[in-house]
Amino acid sequence: MSLNLTVDGERWRSHLRSLTEATPGLVPVAKGNGYGFTLGRLARKAQWLADQGLGVDTLAVGTYDELPEVASRYAGDLLVLTPWRPFGAAIELDPRLADRVVHTVSRPEDLGDLLGRQPDARVVLERTTSMLRHGMTARELWSTPRILADHPKARVRGVALHLPLAHGAHLSEVQRLMNDVVATELPLDTVWVSHLAADELAVLRAAYPDFTFRPRVGTDLWLGDRGALRVTATVLDVHAVERGDAFGYRHRTAPKAGHILVVSGGTAHGIGLEAPTGDASLRSRAATLARGGLDAAGFVRSPFSIDGKQRLFAEPPHMQASMLFLPHGARVPAIGDEVDVRVRYTATAFDRVVVS
Repeated sequence: MSLNLTVDGERWRSHLRSLTEATPGLVPVAKGNGYGFTLGRLARKAQWLADQGLGVDTLAVGTYDELPEVASRYAGDLLVLTPWRPFGAAIELDPRLADRVVHTVSRPEDLGDLLGRQPDARVVLERTTSMLRHGMTARELWSTPRILADHPKARVRGVALHLPLAHGAHLSEVQRLMNDVVATELPLDTVWVSHLAADELAVLRAAYPDFTFRPRVGTDLWLGDRGALRVTATVLDVHAVERGDAFGYRHRTAPKAGHILVVSGGTAHGIGLEAPTGDASLRSRAATLARGGLDAAGFVRSPFSIDGKQRLFAEPPHMQASMLFLPHGARVPAIGDEVDVRVRYTATAFDRVVVS
């Protein structure tokens, strides 16, 4: 009666090992809903990778609020990706974690403020990229040595570059940004990067042998082998309907004979809550228009599949269950059967995660 994520443990662990072995300096990222696995499970798996002798000495989290959930399950350093600000959870950090945390700093004024509160803080200085989310300009980065001169106990752990998602398109940008890093009057030797392809990393390591590049990896690590993952829902009820029969909260009417299936999984799990994909292609726009037309007509494709075919929502999903319309002639699952569900893992809350 749950929305379940079932994981082929041997295959998943093999993928985690192989990617970590192939990616020197890899920093696992555990943030948000833990890519569907939960933060605690990812922290334990990061510790498992470290225990395998694979050099996983740092785990990255998204926010300061996520630190308590991973700190007791992973023994290494904890890099916070959201830049430090002088308010909220950042200044409420548990003193027992202070020496394990590596802060990301994206503004010169925050660097001085943070070091005024914790003189020996470990920091990564973020340089802004074409994504324009957080980070310092070149001039701001070059101003940091003057601030650090007043805080000799500060421990600078390098520079961070958070790049856009498109793989294989960042080499020229990173090379340009590296000129700013090299020009900074600091003993910087580590660059923390995201969304770089393996060949791009290889080129950069060859071009800048005095620097260590630390790729922060989330999706490609935890979700890189989708064949090891299966999401299923349970058929909770089945009702035969004739054309014109009313059903559901809104008393819609059946367009033709068939069956209404009630399956586990609803808005509380993230079912039916679609996040923007960022795909601006003509095909994507056409699909969006088509979905809009289906919605206006009362027919919307659901993520639930039966016999390899995605079935239609009979009405918008409920909080913990969804109603599907199965037309006459299709095989009707029995109550208790499982059906496959296609989800966006980063936006789905599973009732159970079972790793074999």
